[in-house]
Order: sequence, then structure tokens, then C-alpha cells
Amino acid sequence: MILAGDIGGTNARLAIYRPDDNHDNHFVTVHEMVFASKEFRGLDEIVLKFVAETGVHPEVASFGIAGPVRNGRVETSNLPWVIESSRLAAELHVDAVHLINDLEAQAWGIQCLGPADTVALTPIPPSRQTAVGNQAVVAAGTGLGEAGLLWDEDRKQHQIFACEGGHCDFAPRNELEIDLLRYLQGELKGRVSFERVVSGIGLKNIYSFLRDEKGMEEPSWLKDRMHQEDPNAVIGEVGEDGSNELCAKTLDMFASAYGAEAGNLALKVLSVGGLYLGGGIAPKILKTMKNGTFMQAFTDKGRLSDLLVHMPVRIILESRAALMGAAAYAEARAAQISGQSVRAASVQFS
Repeated sequence: MILAGDIGGTNARLAIYRPDDNHDNHFVTVHEMVFASKEFRGLDEIVLKFVAETGVHPEVASFGIAGPVRNGRVETSNLPWVIESSRLAAELHVDAVHLINDLEAQAWGIQCLGPADTVALTPIPPSRQTAVGNQAVVAAGTGLGEAGLLWDEDRKQHQIFACEGGHCDFAPRNELEIDLLRYLQGELKGRVSFERVVSGIGLKNIYSFLRDEKGMEEPSWLKDRMHQEDPNAVIGEVGEDGSNELCAKTLDMFASAYGAEAGNLALKVLSVGGLYLGGGIAPKILKTMKNGTFMQAFTDKGRLSDLLVHMPVRIILESRAALMGAAAYAEARAAQISGQSVRAASVQFS
């Protein structure tokens, strides 16, 4: 059994998986639970609660976590947690616990996705349907994460790596975005990263900028909803149905900035094999993501525009992609360390 986790600033999703012996790169869910991250003092509390409630003792564990992982230790980006693999392994009584960046887990999860788990933003010709070539993943959610998949031609497989590109400097491309940068520099008292624009935090930042700096009207009914409900959910719902100009413009600026940064990552990784959009925001604003604003910014790269025009871009619809990716990573590491795949070993436990 594999214990996998997708640990974000908002939610921690845990699952017990056993590999699907009939389908490579697929897993059967034995148990799955979602916990509100901020209600716990650390990941160990969540994990021990989950294991106790499910009554299943895993053979291996792997967690995708929002934050840079170094030497089996991570200080989470959007939570006051310090997580150490050795301590978790001792508390779980397993030989090893693997900690990887949440976008690294998302990248591992791509191999577990089926045709219905993604939606293409551009027509993808048959010649581009294969995964040959570098790929990239960028995900806007609580924060903004990025990862790359480098194509190994000799092994015919991808080598996955994580990065913290979402914390790079926000680069405005027009007068409105320049004004947004100046506004956020004042609000944040200094530096502005892409994560401050392209994320859940970013949606609220853009909304406030358009309301307070540009004078766009916030009617009383909208103001009430913004205070009583999840502001990002309200912005998404109202912006998508077009019932309020302020919310619609917020989504438009968000999608444009998202497309620009996704295009930046695509150029840096040279992701001719495709770029994937993960995270929780894009699937909830599909109408906006499909209206051309995102792709126009994505491909607006001057002399290199033609390269991006022909690059496959897909939105990941499967919310458990990172969770399945953490499980896939655990299996791969177990096979590498022991010489025996967890998939093969799991037959006797299923």
C-alpha cells in the first residue's frame, strides 16, 4: 500500500493507493480524505490522524508539498510548518518517506491522466499528440508553482524537476499592468512576484487594484458577497457569467498574466512536448481560459511566437493529479532502491 499526499496551503489531501495491476501508471484508491491545512500544527498531525482512521499501515509514503524541498526537509511556502522526512518515517514506522515539491508531484501525475482528465486550449494535430520532447507544468492555486519534464531521448522518458519560478519578478507588459505593479509595490512595500498576480492571492489583488486604483464599481450586493463568501469563488462565478464588469475584468487580467508567465516557462524549458496547467483555478474559469486571452498572451513572444503557437497546451481537470503523482513517485523510488516495483509486490496485498 502507498500513502500519498498533496499538501497545499489550503487543503491537505491524503490517500491510500494500491497500484492497478491491469493498467500501468494507474492506481486504485483504497481510502481518501481531505483536511483543512490551517486547522493543524503540522503535517504529522494530519498523517497520523488519517492512518489511525483508515486502519491501513502503508509500506511506503510520499508527499507533494508546496515549497522547496532540500535534503528531506521543507519549510512550507503558505503555512508555518517545517516538515522532515526522517521524523515522518519514524512516526509512521516505515523505511522511508519521500518529500517532493507539489509541482513535481503534479508532473509525475501527468502519466496517470486519461483523455478525459485534460482539456486542450489549442487544436492539437496528430503529429503533436505524443509526449516526446520537453514538457512543463504551471499551476495557479493558493500559490503559483512550476516544474519541468526534460525528455531523455536515450531512455525514452522524462526526467522531472521542480523549481520556484512562481516567485520570479512580475513582468508587466502594458500600461495597465505597469499600474498594477506600482499599486502592488505600494501594498506589499516592495518586490512583487508573479505569484502575487497569478494565484488565489493574485485574483484578490487584481480585484482590489481595479476597484481602488481604477475606480471600477463594486455594487453593494457584490461587496456583501465578497465579505460573506470565499472572495475567489465569487470573482470566478460572477466573472464567468458576465454579470459584473469588475469581476470579468479581474479574470481577464488574471488570464492574460497567467498566459504570459506560462509562455515564459515554455520558452525556458522549451516544452515542445506540451505545457500543462494545473492547480485549482483554471478548471473553475474554463470559459475565461478558453476565450483566447490566455493563449494570446502565451504566444505573444516576438520572434519566438511561432514556436509557442504550435505548442500543445492543456488544462488538467483531474483534481487528484498531484496526489496520484506522489504515489507514482513513491513507486518509482521503491523500484529504484530495492530493484522491485511496489506494483509487482502489491499483488500479494491486494
